[in-house]
Amino acid sequence: MKVVLFCGGLGTRIREYSENIPKPMIPIGHQPILWHVMNYYSQFGHRDFILCLGYKASAVKEFFLNMKPELFEDCVVSRGGTNVELLSECNYDWRVTLIDTGVWRNIGQRLWFVRDKLKDEEIFLANYSDGLADIDLNAMIEEFKKSNKVGCFVAVRPPLTYHLADIADDGRVRDIRSVQASDIWINGGFFIFRREIFDYMREGEELVVEPFRRLLEADLLMAHKHSGFWRSMDTLRDRQALVDIVEQGNVPWQIDASHRAEQPQPDSEKQRVLSGQDA
Repeated sequence: MKVVLFCGGLGTRIREYSENIPKPMIPIGHQPILWHVMNYYSQFGHRDFILCLGYKASAVKEFFLNMKPELFEDCVVSRGGTNVELLSECNYDWRVTLIDTGVWRNIGQRLWFVRDKLKDEEIFLANYSDGLADIDLNAMIEEFKKSNKVGCFVAVRPPLTYHLADIADDGRVRDIRSVQASDIWINGGFFIFRREIFDYMREGEELVVEPFRRLLEADLLMAHKHSGFWRSMDTLRDRQALVDIVEQGNVPWQIDASHRAEQPQPDSEKQRVLSGQDA
C-alpha cells in the first residue's frame, strides 16, 4: 500500500528547533523522526511513500537525494572509502514521491493535492509524520478491510499528567481524576483510507473536521484503539523523551519480527547501496 506522509507544517509548537529545519527532519538519535516513521511502515512491507512537503521542502528533498545507508548503519570502509560493506540488513528500498504541497495548506488540503497519485489505490495509509508507536499495523489493516468503513484512525490515550475536573456551576468539584484514568481517547495520527475518502472531501477543508464529520454521519468512520506505546513529538520535551528511548536501545516502534510482512532478503548489492532511484 502507498503511504502518504504529511511533512509540510511549520511545527510551531516545537518552533525552537524547527526554525532551522522542518519538523520531520528533527533528529531522534542519528536519524530524523521522518526516517523512523518510514522505517516503521517498511517493517510491514509498505515502502511506497508520498511525502506532502511544504515548509523548508528543500531540506527533506536534500535528505533523500543524498541519503546513504552507511551514515545510519554499522559498516566496514576500505579502499579509501570507495568500498563500503554494511554489517546489518539494509531495508531502505523505498520509493519516495516528493510533492511540494505548499507552506500554508492544512492536512486535508495536502491530501487533496496528491489525490491523483492515489487514484489506483483501493486502500492507502497516511500519517502525520510526527509520532511513533508500536501498533500492529497488519492487524489494524485486516480489521479495516473487514469493515465497510471509508476511514480509520488510531485512537490513543493522551500521554499527559494533567487532571480532569468535573465542576458544578457553583464551583463545587464533583470529581477529579488523571487523564489516563478517564475514558478519553485522541486521534493518534495513524490513518487508513479507502479511495472513496475523496468523495467526502472538498478542496480547502481540514481532514478531521468537515470530511470526518461527513463520514460520521454516514457511519463510515472507525477507530482502532491502541493501548500500547505511542508518543507524538509536539514539544522539545517530547523529543527528549523519544531521544532517551533510542539511546537506551529498547525502541518500541521497531516491531517484533512476528508482526512484520515477509520480505525477501536483500542481496549484497542492496546491502551496500540504497535502491529506489525513482525517489
